[in-house]
Amino acid sequence: MQLYLELLGYLASVLVAISLMMSSVLKLRLINLAGAVAFLIYGLLIGAYPITAVNAVIIVVNLYFLYRIYTSKEYFKLLEVNSSSAYLHYFLNFYKAEIEKFIPDYRFAPSDEQLIIFVLRDMVPAGLFIGQRNEQGEFRIFLDFVIPDYRDFKIGSYLYHQSGFFQQHGIRKLMSTPHNSAHANYLKRMGFQQETDQDGNPVCSLTITS
Repeated sequence: MQLYLELLGYLASVLVAISLMMSSVLKLRLINLAGAVAFLIYGLLIGAYPITAVNAVIIVVNLYFLYRIYTSKEYFKLLEVNSSSAYLHYFLNFYKAEIEKFIPDYRFAPSDEQLIIFVLRDMVPAGLFIGQRNEQGEFRIFLDFVIPDYRDFKIGSYLYHQSGFFQQHGIRKLMSTPHNSAHANYLKRMGFQQETDQDGNPVCSLTITS
């Protein structure tokens, strides 16, 4: 029994430590909540009621902020820019390492033939979407990037399912290449289906409905 208690204590400590490394506020809150629950149980089992009390408060605080994250009404707006935008190039340079981590083959070469839009969230340029219609009439996504503080899927949900942007541009099918497991999971969460392109390479597609 003593061994299991020690393991529970270590688990709680690791979860709290991991939560502090998260750049996403949502992930920080969720993992910190799990760590606080583990610490609360640990405190109850060893009779350390100060530990129990402190972590009960931490649980309530995390639940409160998670409630605010999931229920707060936010303002979204799409801002289309051209490839010569100074802010666009500043944004790409600033987040270059972060972009390469998720989309390693992005070329950082926006052009006038591409559709380039910032997703504003409460007037913060929190997301950047770049793509181009290909010869088959499909729209190929080159970049779908969200800055760390806003990775709770709200931007993707708005862009793909609520904005009506693609319908307005006559786009009926989006194609994206999954670059890693995290990117593939994101595309799946957004409703993309896995298939293969004409060369037999794995791609994910999303049919835009009216």
